[in-house]
Amino acid sequence: MKLEALPWLILFLPLLAAGIITLFTLRNKTVSATLSITAIVTSFVLTLAAIKFGGWEAREFSVNWLAIGSLNVDFGLKLDALSLMMLLIVTGVGSAIHIYSYGYMHDDPGFSRFFACLSLFTFSMLGIVLANNFLQLFIFWELVGVSSYLLIGFWFEKPSAADAAKKAFLTNRLGDFGFMLGILTIFAVIGSLNFATIQEQLKANPALFGGAATLAGLLIFCGAMGKSAQFPLHVWLPDAMEGPTPVSALIHAATMVAAGVYMLCRVFFIFTPDALTVIAWIGGFTALLAALIAVQQNDIKRILAYSTLSQLGYMVMAVGLGGPPAAMFHLTTHAFFKALLFLGAGSVIHALHHEQDIWKMGALRKKMPVTFWTFLVGTLALCGVPPFSGFYSKDAILAQAWQAHNYLLFALAVFVAVLTTFYMFRLFFVAFVGERRTGVAPVSNSKEAARAEDESLRQARRLSYEPHESPGVMIWPLRILAVASIIGGLIGISELFNSQFAGEAGEHAEHVRLLTRIIEPFQHAPVAAFGGLIAVVIGFLTAKALYGNAKTDPLPAKLGALSRAMANRFYFDELYAATFIRAHDLVAAISDWIDRWIVEGFCIGLVRGGTDLTGRALRLVQTGNLQTYAFLFVLGVAVVLWFVLGK
Repeated sequence: MKLEALPWLILFLPLLAAGIITLFTLRNKTVSATLSITAIVTSFVLTLAAIKFGGWEAREFSVNWLAIGSLNVDFGLKLDALSLMMLLIVTGVGSAIHIYSYGYMHDDPGFSRFFACLSLFTFSMLGIVLANNFLQLFIFWELVGVSSYLLIGFWFEKPSAADAAKKAFLTNRLGDFGFMLGILTIFAVIGSLNFATIQEQLKANPALFGGAATLAGLLIFCGAMGKSAQFPLHVWLPDAMEGPTPVSALIHAATMVAAGVYMLCRVFFIFTPDALTVIAWIGGFTALLAALIAVQQNDIKRILAYSTLSQLGYMVMAVGLGGPPAAMFHLTTHAFFKALLFLGAGSVIHALHHEQDIWKMGALRKKMPVTFWTFLVGTLALCGVPPFSGFYSKDAILAQAWQAHNYLLFALAVFVAVLTTFYMFRLFFVAFVGERRTGVAPVSNSKEAARAEDESLRQARRLSYEPHESPGVMIWPLRILAVASIIGGLIGISELFNSQFAGEAGEHAEHVRLLTRIIEPFQHAPVAAFGGLIAVVIGFLTAKALYGNAKTDPLPAKLGALSRAMANRFYFDELYAATFIRAHDLVAAISDWIDRWIVEGFCIGLVRGGTDLTGRALRLVQTGNLQTYAFLFVLGVAVVLWFVLGK
């Protein structure tokens, strides 16, 4: 097989699987799952082959897709260290999630449809990763939006799921509108949408955009604000938890939310210093806001969702501080441990008959040992405990803030690290170590049955349900992701991204000694490294003191109104409903009135009524009576003669 064919196969195999499942195998669950899993695993293997035989150097493959006059649009695939590593994340982590889904969704009546949507989602994300121009990127960007709509609203018979899907779709459209304007601005100035061409022209003439340079960059950033859920477009991501847990893992770890950060790093050369300053502060504020909200959430998936928001804020802040390598490093390690945490949460939910309230769990350590230990690994990695992967990637971001002399953002990032450790160990102590809050009577595991049951009956069954470890098809992905979460910071990922953005080959990354990588943060940026460790210690000790043996949450009594505000997500949904949504409804009502009464009623009605009256009048002329016609003829001649002779 030619090397040039590999990226095309990597991209289109999931689409082929989605098409076959949709058209032919919806009634056969086993075949549908096999097709979807085989497609993404094969894409992962082919990605490894592309790296093995082609290395990490940059190369592009393209075909002419559209030609209209002087406009020629190529369908191109770009391979370099950035896209190849993202391919490994999407296909590797995605493969684990696909395999896990086989066990988690096994009894769901929409099993085959679920795998068709997963494959479409994977294809869309791979298209973003491989795109070499803005037009192609935007098309796949919108396909990701459609795929997320289908998956978040997978259980569309639940009003909350349908509403969450619409909320995600519409919120992203707001960001995408700005993104589209940014793309059009770039095309108007440069005349090309190819990334390499844009970079070359900007390198030759940095003032090419003139006064619109910062505006163009911020418009492009609008797309990332939507996809990566940055303030103020952050409100859709926690509600995306209404989808099945594997969907949450896929969206939060390997695909949709990673797309915004990846895009910012891919087109980093576009952003001016002023634009980067705005990006950094929006990322920092998002990280802080989401971490504060996570402190008082009780739904296990929502805690992890706000954790994702916070970590995405870290990544966006790193980009704004001029550190795309640090952002991509954290994106990579985050994909490992956040997928692990979501799948671990799914294992708990599966064991507790779809219970998601951590205060209705407890003492799961003995009943679910594999889930317990793997979830602990994910927690330690997220909190940034060495030598777990999150320590090294988070340290890179803290070091970036320190070296950029932005000490306020550095202090904010350290405080967010304290909050991260606190809310994650709050979850861990309450759900896994605290007192047991369940009983001993197994029930049906059907999601359809669980959704159809009366709430009181479901609650009674949950309370009497015996926790149990999940089946092997769900456990092995947890083990694999746990290993990646442990070693992900020590396998040369950071050196690879540093080389990518420094324009070097990157081959030297694999020659760095393991011991050097382990101690490198303490040598390179000791303030950042020790600051992160102190944050972990403070967060852990506080969580241990408050939640080590807690039967109820002590914070509401201690924090009062602040606790209620955090639990209610600082009332952003209510604020948006009272302002933007109400204003939107008012404008829509006024527009409807104008359309109904002014445009259609008066303007169009006047034309329509006048035409009707004219037609009725002219119809009276046609009587069918010969004497009337003769009279009108003579009358007409008389009128003409009067006009002629009168002059």
